[in-house]
Amino acid sequence: MSTQTVTIARLGAQGHGIAHGEDGPIYVPFALPGETVAIARTGAQGTVMSTATVSPERVEPICRHFGPDSDACGGCSLQHLADAPYHAFKRQLVVDALKSKGLTPEVKDLVTAAPGERRRVVFSARTTEKGLLLGFNRGETHQIFSVVECPITSPGIVSRLDVIRQAATALANGADAFRLTVLETLTGLDLSAEGLKPLSESQRRKVTETILKLKGIARLSVNGEILIELQKPMLNFGGVQVFPPPGGFTQASREAEEAMAAIVIGHLGKAKRVADLFAGSGTFALRIAAKARVHAVEGDEKAMAALDHAARHAQGLKPVTVERRDLYRRPLMAQELKVFDAVVFDPPRAGAEVQVKELVRSGVKKIAAVSCNPLTLARDLSILVEAGYRITSVTPIDQFLWTPHVEAVALLEK
Repeated sequence: MSTQTVTIARLGAQGHGIAHGEDGPIYVPFALPGETVAIARTGAQGTVMSTATVSPERVEPICRHFGPDSDACGGCSLQHLADAPYHAFKRQLVVDALKSKGLTPEVKDLVTAAPGERRRVVFSARTTEKGLLLGFNRGETHQIFSVVECPITSPGIVSRLDVIRQAATALANGADAFRLTVLETLTGLDLSAEGLKPLSESQRRKVTETILKLKGIARLSVNGEILIELQKPMLNFGGVQVFPPPGGFTQASREAEEAMAAIVIGHLGKAKRVADLFAGSGTFALRIAAKARVHAVEGDEKAMAALDHAARHAQGLKPVTVERRDLYRRPLMAQELKVFDAVVFDPPRAGAEVQVKELVRSGVKKIAAVSCNPLTLARDLSILVEAGYRITSVTPIDQFLWTPHVEAVALLEK
C-alpha cells in the first residue's frame, strides 16, 4: 500500500472516480470528477483519506449507511452526486454501450427514479454470537452490516424491518449466510429465503408460529417451497391481478415497470398479434392483451403458470397463449415468428443473441427490446440493425437508484 495525491478525471462505469496514474487508471470510490484527493493505494484501487478540492457537484448523501467507512453499505455508489450530473451519467452509460457497437440512435433523457420506489430487495442474513445480522453486504465483500434504514426502498418494507428481522431469526438454522428476498405486494410482504439448510419439523413449526404472530406478511417460502401462505401475494399488471411464484422475478420498481410498459405498448400501435419473449409472470403480456392477441414464452415453469392463471381469470383481454420454452437453447424460429406483427423481448442480463438471430430472419415489422444490461442490449441491437432494422428510440430508465445499473427500452422497425 502507498499514499499519493491524485485528481479525479471522470466517473467510471461502476460509479467510481478514475484518476490517471503513471501506470494506468486508478479507481477511487466516492470521489468525483475535479476533486483532488489523498488516497491510500493498493494496486489500481484507491481509498480516499482526505479531500483537498471538493467538486461543486457533490451533495450530502441522505443515507447514514453510505460512504467510504468500513461500515458502509455496498448497494449505492452515487448518493454523493447531484441530480443533474447523476442523470447524465446514467444516460451516458447507455450511449457509450451503443457506441461500442457503432450505434448512434436517439437516446432520450433518463426516466428518473425517486427514493422509496424499490418494492423488491434482497437482504443477506446470518446468525452471530451477538444475534442475527440482517442487511446488505459491505462494498466488494461478503461482510453483512445490519441495516436500519434504506431510502431507496419502499416505506412498506423499511417500516417492517423489525418484522422481517424476526422472521429471519426464526429461519436461521446455522452459521452460514442466507438470502431473504422481500417483495412488497398489494396483500402484504412476500418473503422468500434461499440458501438455508433443510428445516426440521420442529423448525418448521417454530417458523410458522412466528409468522402467525407477525403483521404484514402474506407468504413465506424456503428454497422455493411455500412454508406458510396467509394471503396470496398479489401484483397488478395493467389492471390484471397476478399471483407471483415464490422468489420469482419481478421488476424492482412499480414506477419503472409502468414507464417501460407505456413505452412498449405505445410502440406496438395497432399490432394484432404480438409475441412476448422471456415473458416472466406477464409484466408486458397481460398489458398488451388489452388490445392484441399475445403469445407469451417463458422458461420458468412457475412464472408461466402465474401468467396463465392471471390471463384465464381476467376479464376483457384478447386471447393469451403461453408456452414454456428455454429460449437460449430453443429460440422461437423465424418461421414461427412470421405470424406476429410485433415482438417484445426482455431477457436476463446475458441478453438474447440466439433469439435475435432468428428474429432477423423472420422479418417481423416491430420490435421492442427491454434490457437491464446496456452492453448485451447493444450487441443484440447491432445484429438487428445490420439486418435492416432501424432503431427509432432508446429510453434509459433509472430502476436502480444511485447504483451504476440502468434499464433501457429500445424500439425498432423493419
